[in-house]
Amino acid sequence: MNTTLKSIGAVLAGLIFIVISHTGTDAILESVGVLPKGHLNVGPALILLVIFYRTVFSIAGCYITARLAPSKPMKHALILGSIGVLLSAAGAIATANMQLGPAWYAWSLVAISLPAAWLGGKLHQAKD
Repeated sequence: MNTTLKSIGAVLAGLIFIVISHTGTDAILESVGVLPKGHLNVGPALILLVIFYRTVFSIAGCYITARLAPSKPMKHALILGSIGVLLSAAGAIATANMQLGPAWYAWSLVAISLPAAWLGGKLHQAKD
C-alpha cells in the first residue's frame, strides 16, 4: 500500500476512534441518567466532565493516528487535530441558536483540538 493511503488510513483510524468513543460515552451517560438526552443544559461540573472525557479520547485518537502514520507521526496527529478544529467549529456555529448548552462548551471543543492532537503525538514520540 502506498504512503498516501497509509497516511489517510492513519488519520481516519484516529477520527473513527474519536467519533465512536465520544458518541458511545455520551450514549452511555445519557442511558444511565448522568446526562440529559440531546442537550447540555446542565451545571458546569457535568459540562467539564464531558470536556474531560472528550479531551482524553481525542488525545488517544491522535496517539492512534501518530502510531499508525507511515512517517512524520506528529504531522499526522496535528492534521487530525486540524480536522477536529474544523468539525468542532462547524458544530459550534451550526448549533449556536439551538440552545443545546452554553456557547463556551462548544467553543471549548474547538480550543482543545490542537493541544490534544499535539499531546497525542508527543505521547507517541515518548514511547519511542
